Parts: sequence; C-alpha cells; structure tokens
Amino acid sequence: RGGGAARPAAAPAADAKPVDPVVKSIGRLQKRFPNAFPKNPAPKLPLKVGIFEDLVVHAKDLSLSEAELRDAIKTWCRGSRYWKSLVEGAARVDLTGAEAGKVTAQEAAGAQRLQAHRAAKSAKAAAASADSQKDTPAANSASAAAPVHEAPQEASLEASPPGAQTEEQAARADAPSDDKVAAQSANVSATTPTDPEA
Repeated sequence: RGGGAARPAAAPAADAKPVDPVVKSIGRLQKRFPNAFPKNPAPKLPLKVGIFEDLVVHAKDLSLSEAELRDAIKTWCRGSRYWKSLVEGAARVDLTGAEAGKVTAQEAAGAQRLQAHRAAKSAKAAAASADSQKDTPAANSASAAAPVHEAPQEASLEASPPGAQTEEQAARADAPSDDKVAAQSANVSATTPTDPEA
C-alpha cells in the first residue's frame, strides 16, 4: 500500500505536428480582444478598416511581430464565417467592439463573390471525388455521394488536429484574384506574402 510504482508521465505523441503559428496568433487576439475576435460559434463581425494599425500599437503586449499580426488579420478576414458578416450597412467594429464604420455595397458584393467561388470549388471537388470513387470497386454509394465539407477556420483555431489544412490555406488556393477584398477589409496589403513560412 502506498508504495506502488509511480506512473510515468504521458509522453507527447511522436507524430504530433506543431500548431500553425497563425492559429496561435489568432488565439492571442481572441483572448485580448474578444469583442472584435469572437470565438466560434459566435458570428464574426466586420472589422474596422485600418484595424491592423490599431493592432500594431499592441504588438509588444501581444508578443507578436507586425508580420505575425498581418498574417493573423489576413487569415481572420478570409473564410465563410467572416464573409457572411460583410452585409451592406453592417457595423464595422474596432478592437473594443465599438462601431467604427459600415460595410459598403462594394465590400458586401465582394464577399458574396468569394462565397460563391468557394461554393463552386467545393461542389466541383465533391463531384470529382464522387467520380473517382465510382471507379473504385470497394467504394460504397453512401461515401461516394458524400459532399466534401470545408473545415471551418474556427475549428482549426480551437479544435482541429495539428497539421490540418486551415481555411486560410484553402483560401489562398481558392481566390487569389479576390485577395484584395479580404485585405481591404482590414486595410492590409494584398501583395504581401501570406504564407507564414515564406
């Protein structure tokens, strides 16, 4: 009694992959500015144009470089959850969550284009997947007809397996010509590299 062998500490999985640095940066923004960067399932809010400059002031407190902040904002402003918030006339928010402008008709139309592009690409991928599974003898009809679901960015921020493709990575491939819409939303240049490893 009482003299049992001590349990060894659980070792991390050997195949565990590191968390994407952008996910860590967004987590810091969510913790520090929850009214501007709400966690899923709360809907995202349109951010103030120029919010990047507001964040740069807090870079030291957040322990983030300007490049890390830029990548975090670009990632946050891409994806269906953010694009759905860009409705004409919707209030934009500053870091405290206070109103700081309105979404214009042009910005709302750009967000709708991005959503339509993503939906078309997902439908095309689902059709290609279904076609390739028809050719495989072991494929069953239920899995062949299953649509390809895009993983929400928020899940990657809060519960995705390490190494999973983020919505931002998918967005890079999806809409390179529409990067300006996402970048303009946060007043971030669309010409800077968005790959954290670049």
